[in-house]
Amino acid sequence: MHTDTHRAIDAVWRIESARLIAGLARMTRDVGLAEDLAQDALVAALEQWPASGVPDNPGAWLMSVAKRRAIDVMRRGPMLERKHAELGVELEARQEQAVPDLDAALDDHVGDDLLRLVLTACHPVLSTEARVALTLRLLGGLTTGEIARAFLVPEPTIAQRIVRAKRTLADAKVPFEVPRGAEFEARLSSVLQVIYLIFNEGYSATAGDDWMRPALIEDALRLGRILAGLAPREPEVHGLVALMEIQASRAHARVDATGAPILLLDQNRARWDRVLIGRGLAALARAEALGGAGGPYALQAAIAACHARARRAEETDWPRIAALYAALAQLAPSPVVELNRAVAIAMAFGPAQGLVLVDALRDAGTLDGYHLLPSVRGDFLVKLGRYEEARAELERAAALTRNARERELLLERAAACARPVAAEAT
Repeated sequence: MHTDTHRAIDAVWRIESARLIAGLARMTRDVGLAEDLAQDALVAALEQWPASGVPDNPGAWLMSVAKRRAIDVMRRGPMLERKHAELGVELEARQEQAVPDLDAALDDHVGDDLLRLVLTACHPVLSTEARVALTLRLLGGLTTGEIARAFLVPEPTIAQRIVRAKRTLADAKVPFEVPRGAEFEARLSSVLQVIYLIFNEGYSATAGDDWMRPALIEDALRLGRILAGLAPREPEVHGLVALMEIQASRAHARVDATGAPILLLDQNRARWDRVLIGRGLAALARAEALGGAGGPYALQAAIAACHARARRAEETDWPRIAALYAALAQLAPSPVVELNRAVAIAMAFGPAQGLVLVDALRDAGTLDGYHLLPSVRGDFLVKLGRYEEARAELERAAALTRNARERELLLERAAACARPVAAEAT
């Protein structure tokens, strides 16, 4: 019985924690304190619900407990400054109002509160690593241990990042508000970057034994969908959601029964999730309708859509993908974008043309240490029949990657290059 209740509490926490922390942060103007109060309410639920059962409105129950705790905190010790005393009176007055459903009473604020929380957790005053950890903690409802396991980082390191992030926000006196104009654009860009980083780590794990981490994909999708609801007029939000939905649609086709990677052109497209593809294409249409077709996430989503619309690999519109990458390179120049453009050009116009671009990237040295550069170069060399060179490139790529599954795949491809060479020798 208790196990069932604890599972229910865990589910409730994942659903309600962001709303709870956001509402408390509006009241206290302190994200760190708001999270502490929410955690106190969770502890109370863990103590009481196994005996009393899960209440009909668990979110309202948690908020009620957290608000009472907030009043207690504001009333004692050095917190009895005038502003805290006033806040305590305000909280108590709200608590005593004859409102049958506290959760319903918050409905007028919940959208704004969540948007404030998203923008605060991803504030540029924090490092990227801190923003990721704090976002997953406050908005994803993940424990410190879960975040640490997801990113293969020691738990004390994640705990330290979260503590420092909350302290930095407090020391910088970051206001709990939705900024306007250019500042909103800058903060929104940071939010999108964080969500996409979380998604990418789930989609192609940078290290460890697993090719993907599906839980992180789900967390990023949920955060993106929430943000799309909070900022429905922002085209790049829909562009990012479109990109993630379409990419996530391939998840079941990206690994075999043993968990080994299956590359895009070798995937069974019947296993792609058509529901997610439909959602992604709809989100892309929303981004384009809002005038955002040329945004960086919308352009990447349009590239993903080219793959999604091709029922067979050979039907892929590679010239269009190459053109979209060219547009992306103009908008957001990056050697990684150039590498992807080289792949598209090789697919559209032949590996020799792709190799020219890749060799230029290699000579520039901007992707030294990036395993996908020798991996792509090795693939082009295989197609050109230069197997000995290809094997060396693929072995170098295997040495550079930190993901065990990817290393195995690269070494298999390198070994396959030896067979044509042996055949030629005989």
